[in-house]
Order: sequence, then structure tokens, then C-alpha cells
Amino acid sequence: MSGRDRAGFVGRVVVCAALATGGGALALLAPWPLRIVGYVVLAAMFVHAVELQHQVLHHTAFVNQRPHRPVGVVLGLPMMVNYTHYRLKHLQHHKYLGTDRDTEFFQFDTRQPLTPARLLRATFHYGRWLQVLKNCVTSYTGTWKPDFAGVPERMADRIRAEYRLLGGIIVVVTGLSVATGSLAAVHLWVIPLLLAEPLHFLVELPEHVFCENDTQDVMRNTRTIAGSRFSTWFTNSNNLHVEHHWQMTVPMQNLPEIHPDLAPKQQYLCRTYWDFYRSLLTQVLR
Repeated sequence: MSGRDRAGFVGRVVVCAALATGGGALALLAPWPLRIVGYVVLAAMFVHAVELQHQVLHHTAFVNQRPHRPVGVVLGLPMMVNYTHYRLKHLQHHKYLGTDRDTEFFQFDTRQPLTPARLLRATFHYGRWLQVLKNCVTSYTGTWKPDFAGVPERMADRIRAEYRLLGGIIVVVTGLSVATGSLAAVHLWVIPLLLAEPLHFLVELPEHVFCENDTQDVMRNTRTIAGSRFSTWFTNSNNLHVEHHWQMTVPMQNLPEIHPDLAPKQQYLCRTYWDFYRSLLTQVLR
């Protein structure tokens, strides 16, 4: 981890914020055809922010460890992703991938049979929002409990605090919208979030689905999408997922340097996302 790595990460956050600002301006002020473009750009930046948050939760974004939590919290707010909760469950995922103790934050078990109906439900899993809202309420009442074992009380307190922050933001935004009669929050948050939820699922799905789930060998239980420069930027190099699981302490932007050496050893290397989804649909519809 170097100062150059930190500067690169900060630059990606700035680009994300700039694109989100442009998308927000279109979504709020442009005539309808262009307004749709704004919604799509905002949704894409919500998802991109979660991919940036993913690097932060591995503590590979900054040389100093202190900025990781506040930056991670902010990056997760648009998609209502609690930073510390995500971090703890995701690190468990890295530790137990390939075993029956594997768990992921976004509640999609790639070890289960994938039918067309299940794929459709998972793609549009808006029920996640209800769970987030429930977590916000129980964090305020003091009744929120970790959903897996071994969480230190100090970390549980952090999770509750972050859910209370999110809940407070939702209440304030809703209250201001009602009081002023403004639909700005609908255009800038609700509609993009409706688009971001399925987009995020489609970005995450290739990582382990239809790989071998009974081995801890990352060359066999994980998939890399070689992708393009755009997809590598958009996923913050998380498309190189074998590389990430093989060495999760490497800053995400450095994973392309590892890829040429690991590619020949990978069982489930895929050239592009389009190739993966063509194969997926063939298997699901078979």
C-alpha cells in the first residue's frame, strides 16, 4: 500500500462523485428523455460506490487506517449498505469460502440451484430494503442483534450507530420532501435505487455462481471476468475476483498486474460479462 495507491483511490471517488453530480442534474432538471439518462448514471454510480466501498472494507484504500470507516460509511449510503456490517460478513466470506460456513452480505446463496424464477427474484430483491429499515428501527430501540456468531460488542455498537445514521437520513429526507412537496428525493434517490439494485446483483453474480462450492481452492471456487477497461473501472477491478480472493490485501487497482500470472491456473476464467451471461442463461433455461 503506497501513497500512489491512495491517490488513485481518491481520484476514483472524485470521478464517481462528479459523474453522480452530472447524473443528478440530468435527473432533476433535464427534459424527460435526458432525465432517464440521469437516472441510469446515478444508478450506475450508486453501484460503483459500493464497489469502492468494497475496497475500503478491506482497508486497502488508504495508508492510514483511520479514514476507512468514515469514507466507507458515506460510500454505502446511496444503496443503504451498512459499512461495518458489510465488512464483518464479507471478511467471513473470504475466510470460509468453499465451506458450509460461507456467508455473504447480500443474501444470495450461489450454492443453491439457480432456476429462472429464483434468478428473477434475486435480480429484483427489493425486499432487502425492508430488512435495512428493520435494522434501522431495531438499532434505535437497542434490540438489533448480529445475524452471525462471534461479533464483538464494540463492532455491534458500530453497526447500530451506522444503521441509526442511515435511518436518521431517511427520516430527514422523507420529512423535508413531505414538508416542501418536493420530489427531488424521488428523482435523486428512489428511482436510481430501483435501477441500482438489479444492476448491483448482476455485477456480483458472476463471482461464484456455477463454480465449485466444496473446495477452498480459489482457482476453482471463484470466477474472474477478464472484461474491458470500462468493466474493470466500473467494478473497481472486482471483476478480477480470483485475483482478489487469492490476495485480498492487494489494493484493487493493482489486481490487473497479478492477472496474467494467475489466468492460466483458473478453472472459470471468462472473457467478458456478455460471455458469462450468455452461458448463464443457457444453463438456467436448459
